[in-house]
Amino acid sequence: MKTFIFLLGLLVYFYSYGQIKQRINWNIEVVKKSDNEYTLLFKAKPDKDWHFYSINDKLNPLIFNFKKNEKYSLKGKIQESPKAKTEYDEIMESERSYFEKEATYSQSIVIKSDQPFNIEGSIEYQACFLDGMCVMEEYDFNIPFQPESVKNQANDSALALKKDSSNNISQANNDSISKSIISPSINEVSESKSSNGKGSLWWLFIFSFLAGLAAILTPCVFPMIPMTVSFFMHNDNNKRKAKFQAIVYGISIILIYTIIGTIVAITLGANFANFLSTHWLPNIFFFLIFVVFAASFFGMFELVLPSWMISKVDQKAEKGGVLGPFFMAFTLVLVSFSCTGPIVGAILVKSAGGEVVEPIIGMLGFSLAFALPFTFFAFFPSLLKNLPKSGGWLNSVKVVLGFLELALGLKFLSVADQTYHWGILDREVYLAFWIVIFGLMGFYLLGKLKFPHDSEVKHISVPRLIFAIITFAFVVYMIPGLWGAPLKALSGYLPPQSTLDFDINNIVRENNYSSNPISSNKDLCEKPKYAEFLHLPHGLKGYFDYEQALKCAKEQNKPLFIDFTGHGCVNCREMEANVWSHPEVLKRLKENFIIVALYVDDKTELPENEWIVSKVDGKIKKSIGKKYADFQISRFKVNAQPYYVLLDENGELLVEPKAYDLNVDNFIQFLDKGMEEFHKRKAN
Repeated sequence: MKTFIFLLGLLVYFYSYGQIKQRINWNIEVVKKSDNEYTLLFKAKPDKDWHFYSINDKLNPLIFNFKKNEKYSLKGKIQESPKAKTEYDEIMESERSYFEKEATYSQSIVIKSDQPFNIEGSIEYQACFLDGMCVMEEYDFNIPFQPESVKNQANDSALALKKDSSNNISQANNDSISKSIISPSINEVSESKSSNGKGSLWWLFIFSFLAGLAAILTPCVFPMIPMTVSFFMHNDNNKRKAKFQAIVYGISIILIYTIIGTIVAITLGANFANFLSTHWLPNIFFFLIFVVFAASFFGMFELVLPSWMISKVDQKAEKGGVLGPFFMAFTLVLVSFSCTGPIVGAILVKSAGGEVVEPIIGMLGFSLAFALPFTFFAFFPSLLKNLPKSGGWLNSVKVVLGFLELALGLKFLSVADQTYHWGILDREVYLAFWIVIFGLMGFYLLGKLKFPHDSEVKHISVPRLIFAIITFAFVVYMIPGLWGAPLKALSGYLPPQSTLDFDINNIVRENNYSSNPISSNKDLCEKPKYAEFLHLPHGLKGYFDYEQALKCAKEQNKPLFIDFTGHGCVNCREMEANVWSHPEVLKRLKENFIIVALYVDDKTELPENEWIVSKVDGKIKKSIGKKYADFQISRFKVNAQPYYVLLDENGELLVEPKAYDLNVDNFIQFLDKGMEEFHKRKAN
């Protein structure tokens, strides 16, 4: 199957060689909202087996660039729908957000002129094939706009302008105009949600359900089971009424928590969720909140609601009928807040990913698990005698949850640290904290640590010993990560490997190659440009600027190895991890070539004297990525990565370039053929 996919990828690659075809088809509509306000709808649909990354992707977000025009202004930010599919990419060590089907982007504009004008701009994005081959594309739009003709429409309906990928614009007739809408149809949204969000929603539901079960085992919830169920035992003479009230009680618990999630979803929304996940302020706030919750779980203080609120609700619970069980459920929610608050907060933070339905699903899962035992024992109160007695073990559960809160809270601090390059929580520092936290948790499980509300541990139970063994095994697993072990099982929670100060793998590679006298590639001709933020894998030394690398190739009389790559190129990382890492490949790259990695998706802006005018589209290329993406297209008629090119010291092609191929022997043959041709030319 993998071979078939690879061959299919090669077929698409060779089909695109010699012609640059956009893989995402764009359709544009303009919808009238009022006399001077309109909505631009950009609908993107990928080719079969292709996907593209969303505006919220952390590596290569889709970007809209509107050309400034005094005749209109943008109102608000671009909106994306439906929610993109989000998965953690272990190779890229980052979450990726992408669309496999259609997506719609809406932008409101305010018209400031009665004269016709054009709305111009471009859309930059990354598209990838199913085998991982990726391309950077830029789509230009130019929308003719005629305000006067729009205002004079007889039915005052929306103006729809449709634009296809070949830049053909047509105005729809009145019938089609009247059907124009701002958002996709219900069927489109449902289909996309089922394909893009179903899996993640199920995982969120399961996570929340397990959190609800964990909340039951806290000391301020577990003792409430017999206390609250006793309320329903007053109706022993009317068992039907008692069972009805038990059902109302359970449903009330679910409704109360779900309403909380609904309020969060409505009041905060998707834009605020994006702010929560990326800005330093909310991440630091969440980190501090988790620390406070952990301190509360450790027994430093109690988080309680005002007594007047609890007593007032408790008075309402004494009433019969439906109101009695409802306020009984409300009392449970309030009284158990000191234990459930941190868990509920963690679920709401986890669910804040840009989808309105996620907080609701999270709270539904939590409340369902939370309500089950109360409803079950209220339905069958005679089974209460089989419950274990509450005691010190409940506080132990609470303390363990405190350790977990403290460890997970570091993730928020790490997000802020990476986004703003503070450098206070690099990989080894993060791991050191986790090793200490879980080490202390293991000692606590063995009874070597005690907190204020703990009972004396006279002996260790078998379940507690098993949890201690698992905890210490986890600590031992993390320790090698301090010196460069990849720790793939934790890749979604740890800072990137590149933040590690002491990586023994790189040190060994450096020592091995420094002992080789013919490894002249270690000593480059001059300091590489952009080396502060661009890097080569496996300790290789090279350049990130084509002109600088070609100059060095002439000085050292070596061929040039060009690596067209990208920050968000999955196949590039696979080639580096599986092919470049082979000793024979590393030896050849290090000894025989001047290496230059050209990042086609880097957003760093160049000095004005380094801007270029493209021979392909006539545009000015101002960034590193656009400059070398244009270089790849104009010189080699290809815009896919990875793409490897061997040139002689004069910049002439030595052999046919090579694309994605995980066969090490093929790559070695490619390098050897290039060297053979280089020596032939030197001999001639």
